[in-house]
Amino acid sequence: MMDAGKYNVGYYPAPGRYCKWVEKDHIEKAPIWCSVDLRDGNQSLVVPMSLEEKLEFYQFLLKMGFKEIEVGFPAASETEYQFLRTLIEREMIPDDVTIQVLTQCREHIIRKTFEACAGAPNTIIHFYNSVSVAQREQVFRKSKEEILQIAVEGAKLIKELAKEYEGNFRFEYSPESFTGTEPEYALEVCNAVLDALEPGPENNVIINLPATVQMSMPHVYASQIEYMSENLKYREHVTLSVHPHNDRGTGVADAELALLAGAERVEGTLFGNGERTGNMDIITLATNLYSHGVDPKLDLSDMPAIVRTYEKCTRMHVHERSPYAGALVFAAFSGSHQDAIAKGMDWRKERQPRQWTVPYIPIDPEDINRTYDGDVIRVNSQSGKGGIGYLLEQAYGYNLPAKMREHLSYLCKSVSDREHRELKVEDVLEVFHAHYFNHDEPVSITDMHFNHSPAGTKAEIVFSLHGTDTVFHAEGNGALNAISNALQACTGADYRLRVYTEHSIQNENSGSTAAAYIGLESESGEMYWGVGIHTDIIRASAYALLSAYNNMAIEQAANSEKSIEKE
Repeated sequence: MMDAGKYNVGYYPAPGRYCKWVEKDHIEKAPIWCSVDLRDGNQSLVVPMSLEEKLEFYQFLLKMGFKEIEVGFPAASETEYQFLRTLIEREMIPDDVTIQVLTQCREHIIRKTFEACAGAPNTIIHFYNSVSVAQREQVFRKSKEEILQIAVEGAKLIKELAKEYEGNFRFEYSPESFTGTEPEYALEVCNAVLDALEPGPENNVIINLPATVQMSMPHVYASQIEYMSENLKYREHVTLSVHPHNDRGTGVADAELALLAGAERVEGTLFGNGERTGNMDIITLATNLYSHGVDPKLDLSDMPAIVRTYEKCTRMHVHERSPYAGALVFAAFSGSHQDAIAKGMDWRKERQPRQWTVPYIPIDPEDINRTYDGDVIRVNSQSGKGGIGYLLEQAYGYNLPAKMREHLSYLCKSVSDREHRELKVEDVLEVFHAHYFNHDEPVSITDMHFNHSPAGTKAEIVFSLHGTDTVFHAEGNGALNAISNALQACTGADYRLRVYTEHSIQNENSGSTAAAYIGLESESGEMYWGVGIHTDIIRASAYALLSAYNNMAIEQAANSEKSIEKE
């Protein structure tokens, strides 16, 4: 039996009522983004990135539009030191981009960090020490005063060294394990650090409040952030940043509520890569903003390319259900979902609205370089007529009658169920062709001639029945009616032509082609379908009629043989 009693909350709510964020229902603008993929993300990989992979990933982050990138902990390893020196010596840091480096509040590490940054155009020196109750008591075994002094001494040394080294330096301080710290004490430490750094108009300081380990529900974190935001000294010269991890699976929620509560900057990684359950997923948060009409200030226009680069450099996999980016997140297999999506897309064509409101799809897949036919409507044994018909229309221009779409959906689902696989749009086309398309056995038309008059149409039709040509004459109220009458005379069949539709299909090579669809009802009430394609609409209609009739004749013959076998 599991023992839940061994756990207590472990976190410390903000003192008093700090919940103004509750009154806000949306985030008004994108935060300042800082990618920590190359440090926080990289250190969590089973196989950390090589120098070449880090350079490729760094270039891609620049392409996406990141202006602040944490490039490593240069005093921690030779690889990270060399990566930073490579960026500087190859002049790979644009003037509008600031690199960020991480250091503990230890003198020799801070000094080596400044040495590594020599020559960088813009640098954030990110220093930290852990201040939580658990760390103070169990790891460092130091008092609150001693832990505070570590932070202040680190701040003083960093400020002093920034004057000695050439470069444009900014300072960032993180009270590590903030979520396990009494908010009043975290505030005391941060304000003491700010006193040492002396923020001002030319010295904006970043205070970063990490959910190093998630301990509370997101609303508790938001109230902690609001408390800090309203009580930090030098607030007009301080950028309030957050760095949520994802232990409770609410990293994005933590960041969103923190932004409502006063945070202005977010540190995270692409797809949430990071230690344990990961960091806050920048891709999800940025696209969430986009879905609410807020410019995320990052280029998300080619999500498949983002996924490819991430997977190549990290050897990690973006889960199929990862928000917005996963291979299946726009996929609709359910028939009712497919029908609603297809109708929603048709509604957009009719109305041309600016706002995106298609059912089941939160953003337009085309905005992030995803496609409707390959990503949205997916065909398996659960699919329905709306989606399958929509696929054929979008990919190949076929606009099937409603009842025929339903019949085709059963055929496709049967194939998927039997073969235990998803059908691609090419597979749907193959099923469509195999069952309906220009069938000419057992009956075909060899030749036909018409004489049209106000009284009607007279037809001379040459049918080939079991390899023998026979001429039939018939009349009708139009060419198709006359052909149908001749067919019934030729075969002795009794059917009713219940459905007839046609439309043109634009072909790049031959211009316009006619597509005709016919549904015949047999004596027993069964419907049989056929499709005809030709540049001439009369011939297309004739081929559709023969296809439907041949489907009926073949099935009736098969049923008759089964009946004889039973007897």
